[in-house]
Amino acid sequence: MKVSDILRVKGSALYTVGPDEPLREAIEVMAERDIGSLVVMEHGDLVGMLTFREVISAVTRGQGGVGTTIVRTVMDDAPLTCTPETDLDEVRRMMLNKHARYMPVMNQRTLMGVVSLYDVAKAVVDAQDFENRMLKAYIRDWPEDGRPPAAAAAG
Repeated sequence: MKVSDILRVKGSALYTVGPDEPLREAIEVMAERDIGSLVVMEHGDLVGMLTFREVISAVTRGQGGVGTTIVRTVMDDAPLTCTPETDLDEVRRMMLNKHARYMPVMNQRTLMGVVSLYDVAKAVVDAQDFENRMLKAYIRDWPEDGRPPAAAAAG
């Protein structure tokens, strides 16, 4: 399974923020949209990632507030990225190794979407459920003489 499979199911909603925007405004967007991350874009290029992890750290440093903090000062300026063709197993490994919950999907310099650890886990579980259903259907159709269905049909 590829990242493009997740994006096809997930849809194309993209939420971005500029690096020089107030952190307070970015937090408001995250809260209004019920999302855990914003991709930080500047002049059409990916320059960072803002997740609830960076927000919580900034709020803690600000003793409960963010004051005049701008996104650039708290964002992850070296986020993991993948392409639509990246295999899901590789994405899962990358995310687990870096403890990343969100990963921008880039097609060269174009932002295609963001996949979350939830998206990856859901895709894996859905694929396993499908495989289990197929195996159970195959076993239910097993002939009484004990031979595999293809051999039994051949006679």
